[in-house]
Amino acid sequence: MAQAPSLSVDQAADCLLTGGVIAYPTEAVFGLGCDPSNELAVRRILQLKNRSPAAGLILLADRFDRFSRYVEEVSEAQLALAMATWPGPVTWLFPRRAGVPDWLAGCHPTVAVRVTAHPLSSALCQAFGGPLVSTSANPSAASPARTEQQVNTYFCGKIDGLVQGELGGEESPSEIRDLATGAVIRPA
Repeated sequence: MAQAPSLSVDQAADCLLTGGVIAYPTEAVFGLGCDPSNELAVRRILQLKNRSPAAGLILLADRFDRFSRYVEEVSEAQLALAMATWPGPVTWLFPRRAGVPDWLAGCHPTVAVRVTAHPLSSALCQAFGGPLVSTSANPSAASPARTEQQVNTYFCGKIDGLVQGELGGEESPSEIRDLATGAVIRPA
């Protein structure tokens, strides 16, 4: 079986900058990531996962200001609500900024964002200098990858690299909440 090349955080950031697709550890599962401004890379992830572009993807960053080109400004109360859960495994649906493409946000008026508490994911965003697409490393309908071996089994040489490391202590992928209502869209 072909294995994804093992990448350091800096090598992974360089790979992302050149349009690559990588896998990396997050709080609960391995994620697939790419530069969210690179349409070809985003579409490649959608194809690898057999996921509809209409579903939209989560963006992950090491700090909230990295999302400024993707999300509209919100009230201080709404921002405080999200910030009280970050850094951490909660994804919030923020109002989508004009110009955010459908191939990234899907058919939604919102964009899903999370400020990660995972040290390697955070370091990767910092080295890359921006947010990453972050979607579980698995084909649609398959269980999310929790090991490097599972990532390689699912994507058998079809990704450009893998950042090795331990997952965080969470049992399930991030909870998703709607910022406008506070409603839980996907429980943890």
